Amino acid sequence: MKICFWGNVAGALRGKTSGGGELQIAFIARALAASGHEVVVVDYSINEDFITKEGIKVITIKKWNKGIRFLRTITHRIPGLYTTLIEQNADIYYCRIRDFRHIIPYRVSRKLKAKFVLHMAADLDAVNFSERLRKFYFEKPATLWWFFSGLLVEIVYPYLLRHADLVLVQHKGQQDILAKKKIDSVIFFNVIDLSNIPDYHKSFRKDFTYVGWLDKRKGFPDFFNIIMRSPQHTFKIIGPPRDKTGEYYYAKLKDFQNVKLLGGLSHLRTLKEISDSKALISTSPMEGFPNVFIEAWACGIPVYSLNVDPGSVIEKEGLGVIANGNTEIIIAAMNNHENTYDFAEKARHYIELNHEMNQGRVDEINNIFTQLKDGKERIFQEALL
Repeated sequence: MKICFWGNVAGALRGKTSGGGELQIAFIARALAASGHEVVVVDYSINEDFITKEGIKVITIKKWNKGIRFLRTITHRIPGLYTTLIEQNADIYYCRIRDFRHIIPYRVSRKLKAKFVLHMAADLDAVNFSERLRKFYFEKPATLWWFFSGLLVEIVYPYLLRHADLVLVQHKGQQDILAKKKIDSVIFFNVIDLSNIPDYHKSFRKDFTYVGWLDKRKGFPDFFNIIMRSPQHTFKIIGPPRDKTGEYYYAKLKDFQNVKLLGGLSHLRTLKEISDSKALISTSPMEGFPNVFIEAWACGIPVYSLNVDPGSVIEKEGLGVIANGNTEIIIAAMNNHENTYDFAEKARHYIELNHEMNQGRVDEINNIFTQLKDGKERIFQEALL
């Protein structure tokens, strides 16, 4: 069986991921290659084709950056993507991360009588349009590209959710939202390679840590508010500003003696910093199943989340605190914080059971894609917990 992925995945395959979604695509691609399938990635970010040590073929899209800016999406990029995908003649085409161009591999799959998989990356993709406006579109600077791409995504994404041969989701909450819209889906949890995780039993941990983009959309003003009200605690911030709001608060934090601004770090260095922390704090209003949550639990520390509890696992498994939008709850949790051996064991056990990239997860991925290839027009399963 041949499976084709597309996107900015080459970096993740080389160990330098550009984001959580790309990292998860790389995990799935490796798992399918390990199961003996032919795997190809069509990537617009590279200049030359290459083959990974797992045998994954990574193919560039010729002339991706040619043509007149603002016009080349139509004149070069979409035609180039379509042609390159057609040339792969795959049995399954897989897409993830919010992008209107997913309509191209979908059309290719229909032309070749192949299967199409859409993997949701965030709750954003399942909720109603009004909620996306409030929590996503209104939180981003309005540009011509913002309007153009946003409009096309709003046309394309609901169509793909209803016409994909398989919709994969990250947690039970996403599955329930889609079920109310009469869209079937299969839960596949994000995975993690535990070989890269530092020792999760540490007797001393110092700072509370924020990891991610510093911008309004990630709720960074709320994190700034938490810092302002917690002078007795120390903080580490990993990630660069992404908008004017982030730049404003980033500049103000340079004068805070209890804050370390670490900027963008490598993935391995980020894991080390998380491992040395008391807890991970998240102020994002909406996510999918954040990789950084999984990494925090793998490192044996809790997640204090202002808004996001993917599939209610924080509450159900006792993996930290979900504040439901109330910063007072986060501050109280910080003031009463205690890292314990028992919590580290519980968090690590949850990860090993649900998210570790082991042979069981490889087999699960293989079974999902093999069932799809074997003729089921649409797969529906209970949550894979």
